[in-house]
Amino acid sequence: MKKYFLLLGLIIITLSSCLKTEQQNPPAAVDPAVQAATDDAAIKTYLAAHTDIKATKDTSGIYYQIVTPGTGPNPSGGSTVTVNYTGKLLNDNPFDSQTSYQTSLSSVIPGWTIGVPFIKAGGRIILLIPSRYGYGAYPNGPIPANSVLIFTIDLLSFK
Repeated sequence: MKKYFLLLGLIIITLSSCLKTEQQNPPAAVDPAVQAATDDAAIKTYLAAHTDIKATKDTSGIYYQIVTPGTGPNPSGGSTVTVNYTGKLLNDNPFDSQTSYQTSLSSVIPGWTIGVPFIKAGGRIILLIPSRYGYGAYPNGPIPANSVLIFTIDLLSFK
């Protein structure tokens, strides 16, 4: 009888290790050019439906609208910023919102590192961030994989 329990235990351990390996594998590769075109088309569709947003496309592929430019110097990619922000998906469902959030621009998603330096302290910007500058092919909490992200960011201060 002990042999059967030992055998059953080994089978369970083997199966559970297989399950863990499957869960840790990265998502299937998506052709970056195809995903970039998909994101760009989705952003253009969103902007066509939201005519109140007059966004400009940066050479990086990020779309932005400077609502209020702010005053003084611009932060750099390594600046520590204090911001109020709201993040939402293209379906307008919010996924996050923070006030007086302090972070280094070198430790956030690349879309912020690229976009936040467009404004100065006291400024407000709307960023439409293609998935490659957000979380890419990886889901993050309520954010599905390959999601375009929309942020409204108020830059309170930076150092």
